[in-house]
Formats: sequence, C-alpha cells, structure tokens
Amino acid sequence: MVQFNNNISVIGTGYVGLVSGACLSEFGMNVICMDNDLDKIEKLKNGEMPIYEPGLYDIVKKNMNQGRLNFTNDLKYAVENSTVIFIAVGTPPLEDGSADLQYVLDAACEVAKYMNGYKIIVDKSTVPVGTGQKVKAKVRDVFNARNVNYDFDIVSNPEFLREGAAVKDFTHPDRVVVGVESKKAEEIMKQIYKVLYIISVPFVITNLETAELIKYASNAFLATKISFINEMANICEEIGADVHKLAKAMGQDGRIGSKFLHPGPGYGGSCFPKDTKALVHIAKEAGVRSEIIETVIKVNDAQKERMISKIKNRFNNDLHGRKIALWGLSFKPETDDLRESPALYIGKRLIEEGAEVNVYDPIAMDNCQKFYSEIQFNYCKNEYEACKNAEAVVLATEWNQFRSMNLNEIKSNMKGALFLDFRNVYEPQEMKKIGFDYEGVGRK
Repeated sequence: MVQFNNNISVIGTGYVGLVSGACLSEFGMNVICMDNDLDKIEKLKNGEMPIYEPGLYDIVKKNMNQGRLNFTNDLKYAVENSTVIFIAVGTPPLEDGSADLQYVLDAACEVAKYMNGYKIIVDKSTVPVGTGQKVKAKVRDVFNARNVNYDFDIVSNPEFLREGAAVKDFTHPDRVVVGVESKKAEEIMKQIYKVLYIISVPFVITNLETAELIKYASNAFLATKISFINEMANICEEIGADVHKLAKAMGQDGRIGSKFLHPGPGYGGSCFPKDTKALVHIAKEAGVRSEIIETVIKVNDAQKERMISKIKNRFNNDLHGRKIALWGLSFKPETDDLRESPALYIGKRLIEEGAEVNVYDPIAMDNCQKFYSEIQFNYCKNEYEACKNAEAVVLATEWNQFRSMNLNEIKSNMKGALFLDFRNVYEPQEMKKIGFDYEGVGRK
C-alpha cells in the first residue's frame, strides 16, 4: 500500500472549500485551508463563519481546537506541507454559459510554483470536461519555467453538496466519484475517504473526463425533474388536477423516485442554473445537440415569470402602489444563498412592476442588503410585520417557520386576503376556511 501522511491543503475557502476542508479534518486528515482573502482567513481563525451552513461551525471549532484544521493565506506554506492539494475555487459562468476556468488554472499555476516533491492536485471545483488535462499542462509549463520535473497526479473529485445539508452530504454521501490516471493516486484518494468504507459508501473510480461529466449530468437530471413537475403543475391548474397527488403516484414508481418532484417557482442556487448552461456549452463544443437540457432551462425561466403572471392576474395586471408581503429570499431553506433565487427574482420583478414589497427571510436579508442594495425592499423584523396592511402574501421560500404561522393573526394584519403559496406549504381548504383567497402551484 502507498504510504500517505494525511497532510492535505484546500485552496479556496468558499462554500465547497470550507465544507470540504472542515469535513476532511473530521475524517482525521491534517488540513490547511488557504485563501487569498486575509480578512476571511482572520475571521475563520476567530471562529467566524463566512457562510450559513447548519453544523459547520461546530466541526470547524472542534477540529481547530484539536489541531487538525488550520487557516492561512500563505500558499507556499500550504503546498509545501501537503501531499494532496484540493482546488476549490469558483468557476462562475461566462456570458456564453461556459464555466470560467481562470481561477482554477491560476490556482494550479500557483501550486506548481511551490511544489517540492510528489503531489496530487485534486479538482474539487465543478469544472467542464477536459479541465484536468488543462491543469496538467499548466503544471508542466510552470515546471519547465522552474527547470524542475517533480512527479505529480491530477485527480477529479467532484462534490455533490446540497446547501443546508452539506455537512451530512460530505460525511454520509450517496457515492464518492474519483477520476484518476494512476494507481498511486487512486490508493491515496481511497485512504483519504477510508472512513466512508465503514458505512459502505460506494466508490466510482473512473477516468478524469467521466468524473468531470458526472457532476454536470447529475445536476442536469435533477433540474430536469424539477422542470418536468412544474410543467405538470401548469397542466394540472388548467384541467383541475392535483399535482401533489400526481407527484406522489409518480414517486412511488421505483424507476422514478419521489425526490425533486416538488412543484414551485423554479430551481435556483449556485449549481443547477450554472451547471445546466455549462453542460449545454460542453455539448455544443463537442458538436452534440442537448435539446432536453436546453428545454429544461427555458421551462425554468418561464416558470419564474409564470409566478409573476399569477400575481398580476389577481390585480388586473396593474401592481402600481400595491403592497405585497414576500416571505423568503434565499433560493431554498437553511441557506443564505441568493444566487439565481426564484424568490429574489419574484421580489425584484414585483418592484419593477410598481409594487411596494415588504420582505422577511430568517437568514438571507443581510446578504440581500449587502449584495442587492439596489432593490428597494422594505425589510421587516418578522412575517407579521411584513404582512401589515399588505394586499397579498407571496410565500416564495419554504422555511420551516413559515409552516406554523398564526394565520388568523396574519390575515387580521392584512388589508387584503390574497395568499399566493408558491411552495404549496398550506392546504387550500384550510386556508379558505380562515378566509384567505388562496392559490398554490398545480392545484386548482
């Protein structure tokens, strides 16, 4: 067996990098998390989390105290004191939908500058097919400039983390995907994740290109399920069917499964929108049409706009001066992530249509004020304040606390009685008994 000293570094302390580094230290690895952002590093050293993710703080604090997790902005130190180096930097979308590899390739070049022996460079970022080979070429270019020739391996190890459940997803994954080109790298990667063998997690060992594509294919398929059930919901509304009964029956078919068959205002977040567009671009570059994925993207865009139409139709297509309460800003519960959030899109569009929007979200309002200050929301201290004198409530993110409201008090605070439940949290008949003019998604 190849001997491995358990020394790892993670380049980038964003969502993926921080969760990965913390959980790898929980697996018993000695982890150095490196980031160029000195302010972020200092805050992490003081136990301040840059993201909201349940359970992450406890793992970071525990492993820092036990000496297995450290933070630095010194890349040289991180590289020289690690055998395995995970690259977990951003790959934001370019205008054509492709992934911007600038940060990944720059990180690879910087790592190569300080390599002092055999290293494994692991692509943890979501990257298009062929990135591993590009990273390999960049490392060799730097070696030529340095006039050195160290042995190294490139590995693709995509992440499958759900925001709000990332710690559980890392420590109890459905599978671990490892793309390798050498037996040595395969053995070391298996040692890193050896604690997962105890809980019988399956490992998929493949080549770089297949591993790179697996992440995109997985997310595109899940996005397809969401767009499909939203199309079914729209049909249900027109013919008087109930999408929840439909989805339940479909999900009981073992070939289909129940997950991601939940109708709503469309998917959002940091992965599905970016990854579906990137997969379309990958297919085009390969000379292959990706008609299903292209349609999934169009359906999702149309679904968000359909929610706006639902609201406008209730006010004779004129929202000027209408006061509307918006519950939720994040793209899903248990996160403060606003990227591609349908809830944020709805709120912004309502303001563009002339409405006054009172908004409340348990976690994401600070991020909204910080990154979307141009949107003139009225930020409220709770759901009840948001509903004061409102003509309508729009439930856009299904935070658990929105499921157990005093609905009689909510209605008494309102000027109108319209309740637009875009996550189907409440039962229509119960809402009507209280006196709400209720409308959900996919239920007539």
